[in-house]
Amino acid sequence: MTDPVAFPQDRTCPYHPPTAYEPLRADRPLTRISLYDGREVWVVTGHTAARALLADTRLSSARERDGFPLTNPRIAALRDRRTALLGVDGPEHRTQRSRLIPSFTVKRIDTLRPRIQETVDRLLDAMEAQGPTAELVNAFALPVPSMVICALLGVPYADHDFFEEQSRRLLRGPAIADTERARLRLDAYLGDLIDRKRKDPGDGLLDELIERQLAEGTYDREELIAVATILLIAGHETTANMISLGTFTLLRHPEQLAELRAEGSLMSAAVEELLRYLSIADGLLRLATEDIEVDGVTIRAGEGIVFSTSVINRDTDVFPEPDALDWHRPNRHHVAFGFGVHQCLGQNLARAEMDIALRTLFTRLPGLRLAAPPEEIPFKPGDSIQGMLELPVTW
Repeated sequence: MTDPVAFPQDRTCPYHPPTAYEPLRADRPLTRISLYDGREVWVVTGHTAARALLADTRLSSARERDGFPLTNPRIAALRDRRTALLGVDGPEHRTQRSRLIPSFTVKRIDTLRPRIQETVDRLLDAMEAQGPTAELVNAFALPVPSMVICALLGVPYADHDFFEEQSRRLLRGPAIADTERARLRLDAYLGDLIDRKRKDPGDGLLDELIERQLAEGTYDREELIAVATILLIAGHETTANMISLGTFTLLRHPEQLAELRAEGSLMSAAVEELLRYLSIADGLLRLATEDIEVDGVTIRAGEGIVFSTSVINRDTDVFPEPDALDWHRPNRHHVAFGFGVHQCLGQNLARAEMDIALRTLFTRLPGLRLAAPPEEIPFKPGDSIQGMLELPVTW
């Protein structure tokens, strides 16, 4: 027997799973890992098992349950704080999700595409005017989804420096105290915004939620703060990382980029392949509430389960030659957005933003290239959402 692989670990290449995960890739569909505090839990590594378990109602997402797996001390510090959508189960989750689904359908997101395109064009205009070099994360990848989610929610973009900084501290620390302060500051900011909207409504999603709850007689300020927090953070952090890391990955794969430029119709397929390939949210967390049999192994009630999406999305039984970037891959059933009732609510918005941002970026700047050696460009550590810390480019 060998010691369990430590999880999470830093990637050695920003678009590949950590090399230390090789044993996990071999031990499918599940095995044991060791978390930061020395605790051992199950890790799901097989694609078929992952989809089955993520749809299993015997798994809980509620962090406050005893035994729930926590992958870093920052998450542990917030385990008792209310978390909407991702951290609730059963009727409460269904109620929260049902209120939000109409705002994230394909049809609704399609109506936002002109606004997304306008945002992308305006940012590229500014970048070109200041060029021919730029730091793409702050000039483009981050403000695109930040502006869009602000418009969708009804959050003033003028406050973006504040909430982006608090989001960064919430997700990456560096110290637990930073995480706790960031959450308190976000709560206070969004609570004040909700109070102002209750008195003077606007036309954003938060305004709709307030109006609906007031009409139903169920106004719950704390729930609205929790929902606003998860939508605001997830709505800009994840997509910003996909745009920056997706750009870096394309620039490091010139043949695939040339094919994409020659055949613009491949972009939607490219977005799906990049989602699979990059798997930036690596480590979905659950707790078994009953005994569950998986491939002859029993996961006991009360045991923690981690889904390593970077490994699952490279399962050779489902994705032949998984380490290759292939726009023509027939199977698009990745779990980059999760699966089951907790599958990412904003996935249609993320796809639209990636499609428009990457398509426009590489169309308008055909000479786009890295402005520093790739090995010198910093990317994020393994215990956070994966992406580039900065991305210097020129054209």
